[in-house]
Amino acid sequence: MQLVMDGYRGLSLLVRLNWDTLFTVGTVIVGLLAGAFLGSAIVHP
Repeated sequence: MQLVMDGYRGLSLLVRLNWDTLFTVGTVIVGLLAGAFLGSAIVHP
């Protein structure tokens, strides 16, 4: 159980340190998906 808790704390630290990077990557992916959807909707009405 201690190993699981240590692993969770380590993962939590990594997420906290890289939150801005994860947010940026997520935003870029959402933007690309939205652009693909809109482009597809415009080309195939």
